[in-house]
Amino acid sequence: MPEVAETKRRILSVAFRLFHEQGYNATSVATVLREAEVNSGSLYHFFPGKEALLNGVLEFALEELYPRVMSPAEKRASDPIERIFQLLQQYREGMQHMSCRMGCPVGNLALEVADDFPEARDLIHRNFLNWKGYIKRWLSDAGDRLPREVDRDQLATLVLTIMEGGIMQSRAAGNLGPYDDSVAQLRAYFDALLKQAMVERS
Repeated sequence: MPEVAETKRRILSVAFRLFHEQGYNATSVATVLREAEVNSGSLYHFFPGKEALLNGVLEFALEELYPRVMSPAEKRASDPIERIFQLLQQYREGMQHMSCRMGCPVGNLALEVADDFPEARDLIHRNFLNWKGYIKRWLSDAGDRLPREVDRDQLATLVLTIMEGGIMQSRAAGNLGPYDDSVAQLRAYFDALLKQAMVERS
């Protein structure tokens, strides 16, 4: 059984990478088979078709978010608010490494497939909610350092929107300027919130 589970994981990991690099529609099942070094019987044992593979990749993304993305940000900073900016820095480093190509894997799939595949659309939404959940948790950990009236869920949505929007605009521009500008404004907003909360506590 461990070998079977490892085969499935390898298929999902390869498909996740290929969908990110090439897009869902441009990635053939044959390419996934070749890159994962498995035969068609192995793939279709787990996924009866390409759409099922897409759904599997999105479930894989849900499981991999913490170890691949959130845990490294937590290790970079102990301060919960600074973790948010370290997370955004991780995305920046990824964009810089790829010369502002490819973008966010889940964000790309949201643009490409959400209108055509209802089950995938729901899984994409769940991925975004999962991402926001970690941000909201960090915001909650900040306690009274943020003003009482600030809605943590809405603020987490803003962070997600800045990340996705900044990445998209930087891809279009071919440089990190739009992303950096967006994050700078978020930093200024957080600084203002921290100052407001300080006044409330005094």
